[in-house]
Amino acid sequence: MNLATMIDEHPADDVAMVSRGETTTYGALVDQVARLRGGLASRGVGPDDRVGIVCATNWYFVVSYLATLGVGAVAVPLNPASPAAELEEQLLEVGASAVVVGPNGKVAFAGVRRDRLAALDLVVTTGGGGLDDAVGLEEVMSAEPVPVVDRADDDLAALIFTSGTAGSPKAAMLTHRNLLSNLEQAQRQPGRSLVSTDVVYGVLPLFHIFGLNVLLGLTLHVGASVVLEERFDPASSLDVLLEHGVTTVVGAPPMWAAWAAMPEVPEGCFEKVRLALSGAARLPDAVADTCRDRFGLRLSEGYGLTEASPIVTSSVGDEPRVGSVGRPLPGVEVRLVDTDGQDALEGDSGEVWVRGPNVFAGYLDDAEATAAVLDGEGWLHTGDIAVSDDDGYLYLVNRSKDVIIVSGFNVFPGEVEEVLASHAGIREVAVVGVPHPHTGEAVKAYVVVEPGQSFEEDLLIGFCEDRLARYKCPDKIEFVPQIPRGLGGKVLRRALR
Repeated sequence: MNLATMIDEHPADDVAMVSRGETTTYGALVDQVARLRGGLASRGVGPDDRVGIVCATNWYFVVSYLATLGVGAVAVPLNPASPAAELEEQLLEVGASAVVVGPNGKVAFAGVRRDRLAALDLVVTTGGGGLDDAVGLEEVMSAEPVPVVDRADDDLAALIFTSGTAGSPKAAMLTHRNLLSNLEQAQRQPGRSLVSTDVVYGVLPLFHIFGLNVLLGLTLHVGASVVLEERFDPASSLDVLLEHGVTTVVGAPPMWAAWAAMPEVPEGCFEKVRLALSGAARLPDAVADTCRDRFGLRLSEGYGLTEASPIVTSSVGDEPRVGSVGRPLPGVEVRLVDTDGQDALEGDSGEVWVRGPNVFAGYLDDAEATAAVLDGEGWLHTGDIAVSDDDGYLYLVNRSKDVIIVSGFNVFPGEVEEVLASHAGIREVAVVGVPHPHTGEAVKAYVVVEPGQSFEEDLLIGFCEDRLARYKCPDKIEFVPQIPRGLGGKVLRRALR
């Protein structure tokens, strides 16, 4: 098998995607992917090589992703808005031997210290140059096509950086079977699954598992069309829905909140939308109510995580229940487990455990972290706390970890603390998530400085922006005389919140 073959059998004249004003049919996409596959293979990229993809939500990403899988290599989607230092560390961690850099990623990648990346032999970039020793994408795609490389079910398809269920960011290993099985599970939901005639609005970042395998993967799997947008603008996005007759919208809560807050919307924007999906973070009840009352949309909320490829539960096809993230997908087992390791009693909360062919293979080169979340029976211990009603609908009530969710992205406090603590003159740092009206949560840092030192808040925020993706950076820094700690020395984050 090879996940890349999911585009091969769709009618050649059907539209696969619209990106940057250009329409690409499935026939054209199959040809483009085959030529890039040939170009990568002719330059030595083959099975199990790691290929970084530093592209936004556009054609460049889609073709690079499918071609990478097609040569049997492992796709490593990376945030094109990340600073160079973060890209460099991630490419180093996975041992990338090749990287494709789209227009949006050139500025950041230009600052990557290539001398640190001993395994990196090939850099492919788009027209316009700007990167030393890079090969143009058009030149690479001029090669003769080569067949798709067959892969075993458990061969790696992608490495996705995640805050994980067990600590600081690490690369989650997702196999061809993991990704494909979750697509098949989603399509087995009773009710309103995706169909080939759907037109999907896609503005989710494709380096995030929600965008990669729900937005892009499901669309290509069923042969539907996706309209890709690199940036979200509430007003212009509504014009896109009208222009393309969008029938399915996949987004995170901030997108729905932005539309709900608009004083006026053009008539008929959501008239053809039959599937409205929200995920990656908790959807506020007020936003769901507003979208229903103003736009006639029944928002279907779900729950998932990178380690589950990602969908665990969904309310698609069901009447949404307030506060619920739906029921487990067909083929996905879910348990709620109490602190003694026993199934929680009916009505009681418990940690969500997940098992199924969609559950990941572990964290790259980190057996200890993998063992902390994957037990011997194949159960993934998510760290999320939930209760279930009599009909099997899941309600998330808490998280047993300190992860902060900013616009659907996981931010682990320790990563931000490590960056701030590296600045000379800072003695202690603690980071927590605080409520934010637009992003759900925001990052706030509490800082203790060395005696005699003084810092401007903006200076430290800028220090973080040079080393972390923007969504991970503090919006607010508060200088305090001490950080509250428990008897064992652990930071009392609840006291800071």
